[in-house]
Amino acid sequence: MPATTRHTSASIVVVTSIDAPSRRAPISGQALGIALVLVSAAGFGSGALLVQPLYDADMEPLAVLFWRFATAALFSWGYLLLSGRRRASLRALSRRRVAVLLFLGALYVGNSYAFIASLQVVSISLASIITYLYPALVAVMATRLVRRLEGRRAWIALGISIFGVALTVGGIPEGELPPLWGLALAFANPIIYATWIVLQARLAGERPTHQAGPAGVAEPGIDIPPGDAETATDAPDPAPAAALMTSATALVFALLLLGSGGSVSPLDVPTGTWLPLLGFGLVATAIAIQTFYAGVKRIGGARASLISTVEPVYTVALAVILFGEHLTTMQLIGGALVIFAVILAETGRTDGSTPDVVDTVGASSQ
Repeated sequence: MPATTRHTSASIVVVTSIDAPSRRAPISGQALGIALVLVSAAGFGSGALLVQPLYDADMEPLAVLFWRFATAALFSWGYLLLSGRRRASLRALSRRRVAVLLFLGALYVGNSYAFIASLQVVSISLASIITYLYPALVAVMATRLVRRLEGRRAWIALGISIFGVALTVGGIPEGELPPLWGLALAFANPIIYATWIVLQARLAGERPTHQAGPAGVAEPGIDIPPGDAETATDAPDPAPAAALMTSATALVFALLLLGSGGSVSPLDVPTGTWLPLLGFGLVATAIAIQTFYAGVKRIGGARASLISTVEPVYTVALAVILFGEHLTTMQLIGGALVIFAVILAETGRTDGSTPDVVDTVGASSQ
């Protein structure tokens, strides 16, 4: 990977790089990084599959999401506190950084609810494909709000994504069209998530400028994390960010659940749902977050994001196998176009630099 230089910057997903080639990670390290990202994609992609048995047991979306993030938060805090290095990383966070992480965790409620609630009436396959509109939306929003992708690829990718989703939705067999409110939630998910990603960068101080720094170092730029990623790396360890953000998300869902007349007592969780519920929180949230950013440290944010595009493929394939869902030929073509648009958007850098290091919210002074 190219050599990287940290400098005074702040961004939820900040990439710094220089053009000059440098030492690469060992092949074994790269292979491990790729494997970790694939595990993460499978974890995130399993979330939609684990929701179905919970809905079959008459659990409400707010209850599902509360237990998802409560479980993820408990696991994340346990993982954090078991290591002296990770505890030190938590103590090193400034108050501002902690506040921003908690704020972003609370904001994540919007898109996570939109996606999970849409699965009540929208098929897993269709919702997963629609979700992947967000990378192209981020690319286009970044042209005005944060550091933009160079050239016209962002706009072309957005057009391809929209066309692909149009084919996917238009290919729904007659009589199988989900209710309008379900489709609205499915489309709200990538829109809210794209806004959330860009807002992270704005809160961290990133602006739509592009200036070369000393020794050819590029200014911070926005990168695209995997779908349903609740956090970003917290150099040198993502554990504090994961624990803080999932805790904030769980707290907001607890308040919403209680406000709607629901219960946060484990005694009110339907019998037989604990296994998928714990799987949703542990595998599809906490472990998926940690493995993704462990992979990022070894292969870089851009490569990790590209590899993570296997997520909807994995989800759709298992939805077909486990739940008998099916896509028409037009929908398959549309899904393929959406994935192609993701790859096109993420490879839209014409300055020759290769993203390598991903930082998070807060200031870095090195």
